[in-house]
Amino acid sequence: MPYVELRKISDARQVCYAPHSHSHWSLGAVTAGQSNFCYRDATYQISAGDIVMMNPHWVHACNPIENQPWAYLMLYVDTAWMSELRYQLGLLDAPNWQDIATAVITQPALYAGYRDMAACLLDKQREIDEKQTALIEYLSTMMQVLAQEFPVKLPQAPSTLEQVAAYLRANCAADISLERLCQQSGYSAGHLIRAFKQYFGLTPHAYLINQRIQLGQKALKQGQPIVEAALSAGFNDQPHFQRTFKRLVAATPNQYRYPLLNQ
Repeated sequence: MPYVELRKISDARQVCYAPHSHSHWSLGAVTAGQSNFCYRDATYQISAGDIVMMNPHWVHACNPIENQPWAYLMLYVDTAWMSELRYQLGLLDAPNWQDIATAVITQPALYAGYRDMAACLLDKQREIDEKQTALIEYLSTMMQVLAQEFPVKLPQAPSTLEQVAAYLRANCAADISLERLCQQSGYSAGHLIRAFKQYFGLTPHAYLINQRIQLGQKALKQGQPIVEAALSAGFNDQPHFQRTFKRLVAATPNQYRYPLLNQ
């Protein structure tokens, strides 16, 4: 099931994230305690029983409250796979991603279903077909509930900024200076930083680093050693990659790749 990852954190007091985004859709459940969930321009206080979700490329962070204990499960789902599921359910006109308006939902039945689905995925004794069925059945139910809400669209960034973002995504492993981006866009440095962050939630440099970490994750999934993943993602050395990876993923590269190597 390469289209899904599940993370279980039993004590998240030491698990802190810098603002970041993912290329996939994320669905989490708070299983104990409370936390602050920062999602684009809003902040939510979430607690056990709440379900949170994050659209692809929407900047977010979820961190502990004054060292209070809390725990969570987080599901990361491939965007193309999720779009196809919503299309097959008749919820989209085409299998293209459409952002979901909801950030936090509190429904006991959906929460209980999430816990059951996660338990199935984490159970090494369950067959793969059973896991696939549990995942699809739960996500189908969730999508039917969320479909009752109006779709949301982000403000469209000017084409110049879209081109800058596309350039950063395509060349994130290379050294890209702010000066080069200013030359391409015709913006001054200050204007480019402010305008880019307004539409993408991160400065151009932070966006570049975020893309590099995503590239590093893909390399680790493909079985590359950490040092090779670091270099292929554009980092000069493994220690820098490891520090940045932990800041954005809240896990070391080795912690991230270990369960992938032992599935």
